[in-house]
Amino acid sequence: MKEFDKIPLGIYPTPLHRLPNLSRELGTNIWIKRDDMCGVALGGNKVRKLEYLLADAKKQGCSCVMTTGQAQSNHAMLTAACARRVGMECILVLKKRGITERKGNQILNYLMGVEVIFVDTDSYDEIYREMDRIASERGIKYYQIPCGGSNELGSLGYVDCMREISQSGVDFDYIVTACGSGGTAAGSVLGAKIYMPRTHVICSMVDSDPFDVIVPELMKKAAKLLETDVELPVPDLLDMCGPGYSIPSEEGNEAIAMMMRQEGILLDTCYTGKAFAGLVKRAREGYFKPDDNVLFVHTGGAGGLFAQDWENMEL
Repeated sequence: MKEFDKIPLGIYPTPLHRLPNLSRELGTNIWIKRDDMCGVALGGNKVRKLEYLLADAKKQGCSCVMTTGQAQSNHAMLTAACARRVGMECILVLKKRGITERKGNQILNYLMGVEVIFVDTDSYDEIYREMDRIASERGIKYYQIPCGGSNELGSLGYVDCMREISQSGVDFDYIVTACGSGGTAAGSVLGAKIYMPRTHVICSMVDSDPFDVIVPELMKKAAKLLETDVELPVPDLLDMCGPGYSIPSEEGNEAIAMMMRQEGILLDTCYTGKAFAGLVKRAREGYFKPDDNVLFVHTGGAGGLFAQDWENMEL
């Protein structure tokens, strides 16, 4: 890992602690890894990825980065914040999907003064072509960061995270994380296999993409980067998407309320609420034993919580 260029952006290790009230509620030992408290904006998993991706952008001599996602993309907001930190221009070319008004993460984008361009499309290929057009028109050399920062280089951020967890002094039987674009899941499964081979990683899918193909492919490419011949496990993918990506689900909203009422910790409707709902689901199905240590990785995203209209949502 030390052979890869990385720009320090987050404050690590992030806090890791046991959640006593939820442990009693769910009948097993529930822990949380607070990657939402990494020190950049409202925090989140993307910062670990961006340490590698922005270092690569600098290495390639780019002064501008562009990335994408939907209107309330936590990844896009954090890319802007991290780019600002390292003195790079950032242009967000976002799908015109979701809440585009100046709410939630769009408030943070506005405060950072980054350029946001909405494209009315469902195709990321069209988005990436638009990035090329913008760069050509303006005569700039830019670095393209994929949606979620989810490529093999970005995935190394969560290999890093698993190493960090392995040094916590707690032996975890299970780790539960969100899977929205595949990079965090791939890095987590690969990293756990390297540093904690007896720990089982559960990936709560919050989108309907073919992650049974995407995650193993990212794991394979990241393992090749690392030149490791570790045997790659089949990812444990749990479908928690509900009515659709970035659309609140009943299970997710219940999980958000449970975490807030029991432990005073904010989750979001797109990622962490649904991901934690996956942990709750497995616990209530009797999947975990009473003496198991189950770690929930909080991947951030709270900004999007404040873009939702909660008037018509019931818990």
